[in-house]
Amino acid sequence: MNGLRKEFSEDEFIMISALQHYIFCPRQCGLIHIDDVWQENLFTVRGEILHEKVDNDTYETRGNVKTVRGLRIHSYKYGLVGRCDVVEFIQTSKGQEILPVEFKAGEPKEDISDKVQLCAQVLCLEEMLNSKINTAAFFYGKIRRRYNVEIDNPLRKQTIEVIEKVREIISSKIVPTAEYSTKCRNCSIQSVCQPKAMNKRRLHNYIKELYSE
Repeated sequence: MNGLRKEFSEDEFIMISALQHYIFCPRQCGLIHIDDVWQENLFTVRGEILHEKVDNDTYETRGNVKTVRGLRIHSYKYGLVGRCDVVEFIQTSKGQEILPVEFKAGEPKEDISDKVQLCAQVLCLEEMLNSKINTAAFFYGKIRRRYNVEIDNPLRKQTIEVIEKVREIISSKIVPTAEYSTKCRNCSIQSVCQPKAMNKRRLHNYIKELYSE
């Protein structure tokens, strides 16, 4: 899709958070970003409490590091908009290094959702600042540790593919159908989605069609 477009207009921007929602569940992505559905649960509240401490539009300088919090970012090339928890501008003998740091309340995930979110931030910062960023980082609150992530070509490719898939869903305005899995138990909008009920309804309709024939 991006190969057909030079840039997107601001009214076509999608939230960076939609990428993570899509990887977790395409239906969750559709419900949140098409139907504007959202409910809090323990996991989302923990995340919001942690982000309140960093998303405060401030900056400070200590030594050779300038730290900017809550930086609003965008990309016309990929049609993205969002916010960085923290961006560190580090002055070195070779010049300035830029390090976005994303804060997470939990611990590292097994899927690529966190890395894709971070890579999307990098794509925005590179466009805005006309710079190349090879490394970004996470700080996980549950284990109180920072992890560096290499923003390599495979991750960039994965991120662009997810961006295109999310854009297809949002542009179509069609929410994907429910598919129940163990992940549903931790989903904040399970009561709205009702994946088990949706599966039962489809089965009922399928059996009804068989007998009607």
